Amino acid sequence: MFLLKKYLSFAVFLFLLFSCQSETDEENNNSQGTITNVSPLTTYLQRVAMVQTVQDNVIDGSSYCTIKLPYTVTVNNEQIAVNTTADYQKVVDNINASNYDDDIVKIDFPVTMVYYNYIEKLIPNQTDFDSLIDYWNLYPDLLSKINGLKINYPITINIYNSASQIASSQSIISDQAFFNFIKNLNESQYISLRYPITIADYNGQTKSITNNLEFENAIKYAIDYCPDNNIVTLDFEQTLTNGSWEIPYYFDDTVKTSNYTGYSFIFKSDKSVVASKGGVYETGQWESTIQYGVRELKLHFTSELLGKLNFNWKLFEFNNSQIRLRDVGTATDYLYFQKK
Repeated sequence: MFLLKKYLSFAVFLFLLFSCQSETDEENNNSQGTITNVSPLTTYLQRVAMVQTVQDNVIDGSSYCTIKLPYTVTVNNEQIAVNTTADYQKVVDNINASNYDDDIVKIDFPVTMVYYNYIEKLIPNQTDFDSLIDYWNLYPDLLSKINGLKINYPITINIYNSASQIASSQSIISDQAFFNFIKNLNESQYISLRYPITIADYNGQTKSITNNLEFENAIKYAIDYCPDNNIVTLDFEQTLTNGSWEIPYYFDDTVKTSNYTGYSFIFKSDKSVVASKGGVYETGQWESTIQYGVRELKLHFTSELLGKLNFNWKLFEFNNSQIRLRDVGTATDYLYFQKK
């Protein structure tokens, strides 16, 4: 009876998963299938749903928080009411009006700061504000909001809980609701987005998304081309050859990260890469090229285990402490490096 209930629940989940999909989508489970709380697309979507924080950097100097409207500032002895997002331009115009003033932006406290994860904190004075900004400056490589992509809500998400064998669905009506939904997912929950979903890019152009791979590619486009995501310019090869790296995530049909636990990778400027674990060293080669506008990282090792990393990996995103790569074929594989 238990097995019968389990199979019936899973059958209900499959019905919910595909009931609103076309026959073409049903045949493409790799791009259309379920994801979990640790799947790359899930983490990217949560960053899309984060609080937009870069628009007032000229005032607060941080991409990880924003000042809650309304409030006032003083710039070059002129008081400016910041009541809407359009008022940020007034601050910029004042700063650019002359080359002979100090351009210091003074905030009229108290203000409420909203963090990228929707947490709010009342800041009573300049001292507390400076301490907060100093805190965020300790994490310059924190993967922040992905700007330049807006989701047209509501969207519907199908959910299957493998622990309780219960299938359900949930309507998401806002970025904040989507962020918190992903935040509260646990390892026994499998989700599927109900397509089509309409998005708008940073140029305001709308697009209908019909599967997971299209959504991931739209996010990749936003990362590459939205100016708000490219505040700091880094050289990939210089970053790669700086320091030692480890593998926090590897997906090849299934998650196989544990196979590489304990390995360190040092990429050298002579195009060699040294992998080491427990005093055992193996030297391979790496090559980085740009193909059709996309950065690639090709690895070559000879041992059976490390040889499984031998792909022409395409760069998804990187900063000084994290490199995220993928290989898109009939299925999508992922390889992440993070600084040790």
